[in-house]
Amino acid sequence: MKKVRYIFVTGGVASSLGKGVSIASIGALLEARGFSVTIQKMDPYINIDPGTMSPFQHGEVYVTEDGAETDLDLGYYERFTSANLGRENSVSTGQIYHSVISRERRGEYLGRTVQVIPHITNEIKNRIQLLAQMNPELDFVLVEIGGTVGDIESVPFLEAIRQFRLDQGGDSTMFIHLTLVPSITDGGEIKTKPTQHSVKELLKQGIQPDILICRTALPLDADVKEKISLFCNVTASRVFSAPDIDHTIYEIPQIFHSENLDEEIIRYFRIENKSGEYLMNLNPMLSKWDQVVDVFRNPRRHVKIAVVGKYMALHDAYRSLYEALTHGGFPRHIAVDFIKIDSEKVEADNYRDLLKDAQGILVPGGFGERGVEGKLLAIRFARENKIPYFGICLGMQCAVIEFARNVLGFKDAHSTEFDPDSSHPVISLMEEQTSVVNKGGTMRLGAYPCKLREGSLIADCYMQPQIQERHRHRFEFNNKFRAAFEKAGMLLTGLSPDETLVETVELDRNLHPFFVGTQYHPEFKSKPLSPHPVFTRFIEKSAGL
Repeated sequence: MKKVRYIFVTGGVASSLGKGVSIASIGALLEARGFSVTIQKMDPYINIDPGTMSPFQHGEVYVTEDGAETDLDLGYYERFTSANLGRENSVSTGQIYHSVISRERRGEYLGRTVQVIPHITNEIKNRIQLLAQMNPELDFVLVEIGGTVGDIESVPFLEAIRQFRLDQGGDSTMFIHLTLVPSITDGGEIKTKPTQHSVKELLKQGIQPDILICRTALPLDADVKEKISLFCNVTASRVFSAPDIDHTIYEIPQIFHSENLDEEIIRYFRIENKSGEYLMNLNPMLSKWDQVVDVFRNPRRHVKIAVVGKYMALHDAYRSLYEALTHGGFPRHIAVDFIKIDSEKVEADNYRDLLKDAQGILVPGGFGERGVEGKLLAIRFARENKIPYFGICLGMQCAVIEFARNVLGFKDAHSTEFDPDSSHPVISLMEEQTSVVNKGGTMRLGAYPCKLREGSLIADCYMQPQIQERHRHRFEFNNKFRAAFEKAGMLLTGLSPDETLVETVELDRNLHPFFVGTQYHPEFKSKPLSPHPVFTRFIEKSAGL
């Protein structure tokens, strides 16, 4: 098995500095140099996973191909790299303790006292090493330690990675610390003290960072880097700026490369070619990232997309969705401008004014009845005014309900999630879900195949007869109403291979230029370097192309 190198990224001073995007960008640079990478997130919360958390608490729940409900940072990891992540890439305190306590209950510790050290820390280390064991061809395992240094919740993870270096050796492990260097005066005077204290806090855990990435308003000059180097015991050439970005997070790989971060990583690990020279001659192929950034800087046109959802107050609640919509404009150099509309505030007397500027309308997934009636009004506006519409998960289900009420005449049509007594339950619970009590991890989750009807709009988007997309839901289209919908012009164009589940619906092209609903979540598989075809078509139609 080849030698695997481990890079651990920690954060200090404040939360939300961008550890996820930073580690994903490092992964992108290493891949551009020809290395194979995977990225893991260590989350300090006691939940087993974020599946039962409100999006207002923790942002969106990102679903992997194998059906794991994970932190939204895994979305960054997959968008920036070609790594195919799974449940092993998402680790929480809850998972670690659950595993250890389960072993203790089975008597696997042979009567020993079970403690944080070594049992909890050993389990954390095992989870890190598992990734390399699963994929012997890996060159790098990148691990993000969630939270902020100084948080009591993060201590077991920090202790585990301290031990990990002792076990693996310094030539196989690297510690990168992301910290804040603020400027707090009108003159923009840089303050390094928060970074100094953050590194000291890390040293209390027995960890000396090898590289510092400093979040700052503007790039740091050489004098400031020297000062940070002196007080933090990190070579000045390994103190890097992570300045505020002008246009998009996809600039970050370029910024890190311009600062020589990837070169220093190669130098640190002494990665040599057969002649014993460092692999400095392998300049990253960043041209594709250059093209992505160019779209943001020089769009040829703009398109206004209304997103009508219930979690609009927090951008991260629909992070993958916004990213996928943005990616959809890349092939035609279209910049997407979002009109964010809280569905709870959409009423019969205002929905036309709220949506009048929208060139396309999207209703995303969600759970619970709150805001559903506002979504139905937005969908009716899109259908009747022939505005391109894209409904995802609950957005598809709402499109079905709206059509049933206003076209088929089923005035009480609803989902049994919201109205169990409806005489027209066009959306209903999957049979295998009727006896489920636990909420966490019990939905239809992960990738499932779908057959597309030949000649349909959705098949034209994918240009293939069968696809595989990721799901996260319990309720399905009620098959009792299939014939009525097809006859009235809402076509059921995507089905499960056994034809028992409806995966996509669309309006006949003679009735509407683009009206599509998907039971699955295509946003989870969109990347800036490979935009999802349905989002691309939706943006093009919205732009009038």
